[in-house]
Amino acid sequence: MPYFSHCGAKLYYEEQGSGAPIIFLHGASWDMRQWKSQAACFSQAHRVIALDARGHGKSTLPRGKVDPDVFWRDVIAMMDFLHIPKAVLCGLSMGGHVAIQTAINAGERVDGIILIGAICTNKFNLYERICLPINRFSMRLMPMSWIAECMCMSLGKFNPEVKAYIRDVVGSLDHNAFNRVWKAVTSMESRQELSIIDCPALILIGDHDTATLRQQDYLHQYISGSRLVTIENAHHGTNWDNPEQVEREIDSFIREIHN
Repeated sequence: MPYFSHCGAKLYYEEQGSGAPIIFLHGASWDMRQWKSQAACFSQAHRVIALDARGHGKSTLPRGKVDPDVFWRDVIAMMDFLHIPKAVLCGLSMGGHVAIQTAINAGERVDGIILIGAICTNKFNLYERICLPINRFSMRLMPMSWIAECMCMSLGKFNPEVKAYIRDVVGSLDHNAFNRVWKAVTSMESRQELSIIDCPALILIGDHDTATLRQQDYLHQYISGSRLVTIENAHHGTNWDNPEQVEREIDSFIREIHN
């Protein structure tokens, strides 16, 4: 099976197709399977790589505290392992923030970033600063099956397949590992460094994405030259809810980069 090792973890990836590389990065508590439609679409003309972040899917998580910076470093380690000098990074939610941090810290390795329902901080305003410790405490108390059902209620409104996927992928996570990862993910911070990004950037946001909508104008303002597009009839699982529009926007963006 396709694994590589980095910072104590065995990290699982899958690749298909050939051509200019696109790396897909999933959201927190999900796995690479969320990109099934996009992988099939873009592997016809591109080298598509999807990564299971540490502590997710088939990737392992070593003991101890999880460093918030380790996720973007894992991406670069995978690129080194696969001999990929530069790539377009496409990430949803946590994966989008990982793409942001990769572009900030290793911009010479990034052709462009596609941010879907992404954020740059978990302390954007007073609401987030109040909710964050409550959220972390609740996650420690709730079993993974309850966490999965809460996600289903909010994210499964437009595509019934999302509910079955969430119940499976979230419900199968180890509770302790999830909470260690969640603390690291919610500690990621890039708000003051967005202006460093100098690669092309596409920002996609579902029109019903109440989870991250409030940060999108800020991302658009501070990532120079970025383009912000609203995806219709979509919540936070945007690429599941409206894959056709998401894929059209990604295809147009990638064509602009490589032409």
